[in-house]
Amino acid sequence: MARILIYTSPARGHLFPVIGAGIELKARGHEVHLRTLAAEVERVRSLGLSAEPIAAAIEARELDDWRGGNPMQALQLAMKTFGDRGMLELDDVRTAVDQTEAEALLVDTNSWGAQAVAEASGLPWATFQPYFTALPAPGVPPFGPGLRRSTSAPARARDALLRQLIFSRMDRAAMPAVNEMRTRLGLDALAGMTDLLLRPPRVFYFTTEALEYPRPRWPESFRMVGPARWVPPADPPEWLGAIEHPIALVTCSTERQSDRGILEAAIQGLPRRGFFVVATSAAYEPQEFRSDGIPNCRVERYLSHGPIVERARVVVCHGGMGITQRALAQGVPLVVVPFGRDQLEVARRVEHAGAGVRLLPGRLNAESLATAVTRAVAMSDGARRIADAFAAADADRAVADGLEELLQGQRASVA
Repeated sequence: MARILIYTSPARGHLFPVIGAGIELKARGHEVHLRTLAAEVERVRSLGLSAEPIAAAIEARELDDWRGGNPMQALQLAMKTFGDRGMLELDDVRTAVDQTEAEALLVDTNSWGAQAVAEASGLPWATFQPYFTALPAPGVPPFGPGLRRSTSAPARARDALLRQLIFSRMDRAAMPAVNEMRTRLGLDALAGMTDLLLRPPRVFYFTTEALEYPRPRWPESFRMVGPARWVPPADPPEWLGAIEHPIALVTCSTERQSDRGILEAAIQGLPRRGFFVVATSAAYEPQEFRSDGIPNCRVERYLSHGPIVERARVVVCHGGMGITQRALAQGVPLVVVPFGRDQLEVARRVEHAGAGVRLLPGRLNAESLATAVTRAVAMSDGARRIADAFAAADADRAVADGLEELLQGQRASVA
């Protein structure tokens, strides 16, 4: 048995996917330690896992990509955030390794400093990726803009040109910080983001091929493990059972971005189409939304989505991987309104899979959202197909198996 350190960036959408794997590892007799955002430490401890907060300065560095005026600016701001956090992670992760006497590390793909420390440690290590990978491949549009997949000659030319443009900007934004971290630890510099994505001995990728674009081949290091299954346990709210109308679950991102328009359009448009809107405002205060006096509408800041999704006819969201895959795991179709980050890619893949509708923010209003919801509801067969593929996967077990393989390989090489 081994002592395993799991290190996440300060986001629930990056913590929750690995909690199930941590529980599985503990059940197998391993000693599991998590470092994550301070607000979730007690929850993790309540599950029987050891947990401590990441350094406060890392949490204080807000992901401010919502300030970007376009997707490229937003991507560059995100790269700057990860670089700034990564510099602070160097000491934080080294301290955690020393304190826990870790024998293996599982590190967030967005935690660049943690990855550098893991590589320099000489210990078995892996990353986990809870959103669609930016790793380029033939036949896959370049990451970011959410382009429609096509294998036509014009599309291939478009993809090649844009891939070069996007990755050159990503490299300029990210690699100076990445390589400064690596230099401080005595590691070789990397040429670009592709090298960074391929550096870990294992990458646990939290989705399945049913939702991903087909590729000629995946790198040997990638393990497509399926969606994470763990969600915070919660009883259904008392008022849920009294709802008689079909439910539309409407969500905003837990990390601030300019997505409040989703809730505003849903509140104005969906009750008139016969839906009961259950909305979570997350980064916004519920009282910011004028829902008083509107029938068949309830806005809460936070709710456990699990019991709501089980009753929902449709989910309307910003395209976060957590809520998107949770809906599809229940066979519930989606309307995805992407505002940035990886959300444009999520929206396009949901559309490509025939499991929902992509609605761009510039076209979002009460009427367009209601029309999109009507279209999405008719796509339940596509959503159920994804649900069947998800049901066949077991991410927690696959991650635990993969880490044990790395540990066994390390011990065999030492012997």
